[in-house]
Order: sequence, then structure tokens, then C-alpha cells
Amino acid sequence: MRIQLLDNITGKWAIQWIVIWFICGVIALSAGFWLTTEHTTLDWFYLAVSFIGLICVVSLSFRKNILGNGFGMAATAGEFVVQATSGAVGLMLAPLFNFFSHLYGIFYWSKHTDADGDMVPKSASRWIWLLTIAFMVIGLALFPTVNNLLASYGYAVVEDDNSKFLGFISFFWINVIAFVLSITAQAAMILRYSFNWWLWILSNFVWLTVNLMSGNYIFAIQTMVYQVNSFVGLYEWYRSEQDSRESAQPVR
Repeated sequence: MRIQLLDNITGKWAIQWIVIWFICGVIALSAGFWLTTEHTTLDWFYLAVSFIGLICVVSLSFRKNILGNGFGMAATAGEFVVQATSGAVGLMLAPLFNFFSHLYGIFYWSKHTDADGDMVPKSASRWIWLLTIAFMVIGLALFPTVNNLLASYGYAVVEDDNSKFLGFISFFWINVIAFVLSITAQAAMILRYSFNWWLWILSNFVWLTVNLMSGNYIFAIQTMVYQVNSFVGLYEWYRSEQDSRESAQPVR
């Protein structure tokens, strides 16, 4: 199904859309920085990394290899430095994984491009879907054990302080679900599967819930900015996938 508004956003209005979306992202991140940090040197550095992250995610949604994966490497390297400097050793694992996945993506995407030089997405078979679901189930099942093992060495990915919202919603498990979803979505994206955006959408909904429950409204706004980009990316990738299939069909 084609939607005219989204066709325009991912087509003739693409530049205007990217500029407007980027400005909204900058406003949200700047507000979060100004209202929720102490404006230290590390805070300023992380703000700059966040701006690079904006360029990365919007470029990925429009299938740009160098801008998407290149800036993705820069953003994740910056996040790695931030976590290392702040002593959050366990939280360094996710950006480390993302960094090397973007590095792989630069070479992998370059081999699968259209006439404009943009990456061509591919659809997932039933077995890929089953493998993805199995990966997430196993990840959720093993995460507490692995996290506890890392915690014993001082490298916990998610701290479990038994805090709950409304007396029964575990903050620990919400963070675990978001972590597993985002790692799976990142892998699916680098492998060019269009369904990765569904996983990012689910992940953003989880993070939005966490931010609202925690009262982090600025970051909730930031999550919604990313969510809008996820919906655009979902449409752009599936549209490109459909166009690629149609162009590959023999002319009768």
C-alpha cells in the first residue's frame, strides 16, 4: 500500500523533511541537556555525540551507507568513551557491538546498492523471522544470568535494584526488553532486513514507557522524535524493497 504523504516525505520532500526532523531532534536533545545535566565537559561531549546520532539514524532510514554507518561508528565510539569515562563499564558493551556492526555494514551495504548508490533492503523469509524470535527469547532468558555474572566482575549491563513502578512493573525487566530489542534491531538493520524498523518501533515504545514512568519527559520527547524517524524508515525501506522487486521482474 502506497501512502502519498510518506511517498513525498521519502521522495521530493526528503531534504525538507530531514532538516525539519533534525531541528526538532536538536531542540529535544538541547532541552534535555540544559534541564537535566550539570553542563560538565562530559555532558557537552555527549550532547555532540547525540547530534551525530541524529545524523546517523536519519541517514540509515534513507538507506545512506557512508552517512548512516560512518556516522554510526562515530556516534557509538563517542558513546563508548562517555560510558568508559563515567565508569559504566557494562554499558560499554552495546555501543561496542554497534560500532563493529556499523563497520561491517559499510562494506556489506556497499555491495548491495541501487543506481543512486543507496542500499537496497531485502525481505525476511519465514525462517529468518523464526530465527529472530528465537534469538530474542533466548536473549531474554539468558540475560539475567549473564548480567549477574558480569555484575560479579563489576561490569553489569543493567543494574537490578528491585525498583518497581505501581508496585509490580519491574524497571529491570523493562530495560532488559529494550536492550534485547535494540540489539536484535541493530543486527537486522545491518543485514538489510526491512523488518528491523518494526523492532526499533517496539524498542522506542518500551523506552518511552521507561522515560514517562521515570519522569524524564525531555528524553520521552527525544524518544518520540526517534520514533517518527522509525516510521519513516519503515516505509522507505519497504517501498524500496517493493520497487526493487518490480524492477527485477521481466518485461512482458
